[in-house]
Order: sequence, then C-alpha cells, then structure tokens
Amino acid sequence: MKKTLLAALLLGIAAAPAMANLQLAQKYSCTACHAVDKKLVGPSYKDVAKKYAGDKGAEAKLIAKVKNGGSGVWGPVPMTPHPNIPDADLKALVKWVLSQK
Repeated sequence: MKKTLLAALLLGIAAAPAMANLQLAQKYSCTACHAVDKKLVGPSYKDVAKKYAGDKGAEAKLIAKVKNGGSGVWGPVPMTPHPNIPDADLKALVKWVLSQK
C-alpha cells in the first residue's frame, strides 16, 4: 500500500510542472498565438524546442525574445513584447517550451 501511494505521489509531482507551465502559457495568453503541436500565428512549442535543441544559450535567448519581442526568426509576423511577465514565470515557461518533444 505504501509503495502504491508513493508511486502515485511521485507521478503526480512529475506531471504537475508540465501542467503548471501550460497553465502559465494560458494565463499570459501565449496560447493565443502558440500551440503545443501546431503552428498558429507563431510556431508551435514543439517546433521551437526542435529548433533550439542543443543550443546552450537557448534559454537566455528565448527569455529575451519573449520579454522584448522580436521578428524575423519564424517569418514576417513579429512577436509582441511581454515585459509584464514575472521573471520566474518567464523562466518556467521557456524551460517548459524547450522541454517539448
């Protein structure tokens, strides 16, 4: 019984960060332009993760891109700046995006 309870607790903890970060994406309206697995206005989170796979500076680049906005990387539609997202949430969102497979 204890092993089953422990296993369920560990699975819940492992799944919680992924949900929490999708919830953050929804909270900050990121999902108005991005989806996990398909292009909307901007690239899918999976495409972003694939593009930056192996790039050691990707996290910092993407944090700056979300905070300051930008254009030209994924086409002509610019990404609007999001300076009001708290740094801790921004870092969590970027880490989550980069973890998508």
